[in-house]
This record gives sequence, C-alpha cells and structure tokens, in this order.
Amino acid sequence: MVQTAILHYTAFASEPGGGNPAGVVLDAGHLSDDDMLAIARELAYPETAFVVGQTPTGPHVRYFSPGAEVPFCGHATIATAVAIAEREGPGRRVFTTAAGAIALDATTAPDGTVQVAMTSVEPTTRTLDPDTRDRLFALLGLTSDDLAEGFSLLEAFAGNWHPVVVLADETLFHQFRFAPAPLAELMLEAGWTGTVTVLHRTAPSEYEARNLFPVGRITEDPATGSAAAATGAYLREVGAVSPDDRVVIRQGRHVGRPSVLLVDVPASGGITVTGGATPIH
Repeated sequence: MVQTAILHYTAFASEPGGGNPAGVVLDAGHLSDDDMLAIARELAYPETAFVVGQTPTGPHVRYFSPGAEVPFCGHATIATAVAIAEREGPGRRVFTTAAGAIALDATTAPDGTVQVAMTSVEPTTRTLDPDTRDRLFALLGLTSDDLAEGFSLLEAFAGNWHPVVVLADETLFHQFRFAPAPLAELMLEAGWTGTVTVLHRTAPSEYEARNLFPVGRITEDPATGSAAAATGAYLREVGAVSPDDRVVIRQGRHVGRPSVLLVDVPASGGITVTGGATPIH
C-alpha cells in the first residue's frame, strides 16, 4: 500500500479531552476497500473518512468504522470539512456520500477555529414493526411505559437510520445497561447502520444523548452527527420543536468524552448540525 497521510481530529468537543475522534485521509483515491477498512481498524476510532475523489462542488467521501463501510458519518464529516478549511480556506462545499449530497458551510471564528454547519439529506421517519420494537426494548431492559409522554418510538433517517428512544426518567437514562453482541445482531437485521439513540430531555430545547454503537465495534459513541440530525427530524415529526428552533444535544459524558452538538430544525428539509473539530496531537 502506498504511504498514506492520516489526520487525527476530535469533533464536537465541549471541553478538552472531549468529542468524538475521527481519522481523515484527504487523498485516498489510490486506496482499495480493504486498505480503507484496514486503516479504520488500526485507528480504532468510531469512523474514519476517506476523500476518494473530487466533484465540481466538493469532495467525494467514504466512511469506514472498524467493522465495515458505513453510508455516512456526521462527526467524521465535520472533521474532514475542518481539515479542508484549514488548508484551503472556509466556504461552502457539498460532499458526495453514499447517503447523498451533504452541504457544509465552514466559517472561521476570530480565534482562528473553524466551525462547520452541516445540512443533512432530506430526512424521514417511520414506525418500528412490533417485533423489532419488542426486541429492542428487551435488549435495553425497557418497556413502552419508560418512554417520555408525547415521544413515541420511531426510526429516523438523516443519512443513517437510527431508532430514537426518549426516556422519561433521568435515573433510568443514566443507568440502563445492554449486552453489545445481541444489540449489534438486532441492528444488523434492522438495517441500523448508525446508532441506537437514547435521549432524556433536560430542558425545553436541550437533551442528553447516549448513542449505542456496538455494530461499529464501539459500545457507546461520544458524539454522533448523523444521530443529531436524525434527532432533529424525529423532534419535528413528533411536534417537540417549532420551525427554526435550535436544539442543544449533550453527549459523551458516559464514556468520558463530553460533547455538544447544535441542531437547527427548519420547517421542512434537511436538518443542520453545527460543531467544530480540533487536531489530536
């Protein structure tokens, strides 16, 4: 394999040591699928992004977890957009991904840091079939009575499919446990290439999130951009937000990597998730 430059970033950190690590390869056109999977496994980050080509609007990007290729990854997209902006300057770029076209607007703050607003593909939601719902509840040790009032269990898509579970009880949210292998098996059967998203509402427009990702060989993800976008679509569907509301999602506390994701929910169309990324030295 030709020598490959691999960048290391952490995205959506709310404090030093927080955020979700991602590998970024800006020149991956010479790499095979096996090469990219091998790099992702060696890094052992939740995902690594590979720029495999260019289009007139921006890069063509593929994503690999340590286990397999995934259609889309939000935090690795943010990391890639920051890496490009640091080298080529801020501005608007559209990434071509397996999930569709992802619009990114990079701006530079007075302190020199880059913030990226990432707008998802057209989102959608759907109900879970009863058998899948019951199996998910059983694996998480939950029942339908544990759901917060007005927050039905749905699957939401904004690049990846995520079941979204909103729990009423704060203690249950923090303390529920699950076995990774059986949950990963269900996720593969259900086509959940993203995470299982479990939320607790802490304020009218604020949520704490736990994103379970055993299918990607990660028990719990520190910050999940695709899940944040899917959460925005879910909240719009259940009527928990008004048009153009901004939702704050805090994630990663349970794995010692505190993160914050800002989610803007328009009346229709793609959901915008904003955050930054910093190099890991």
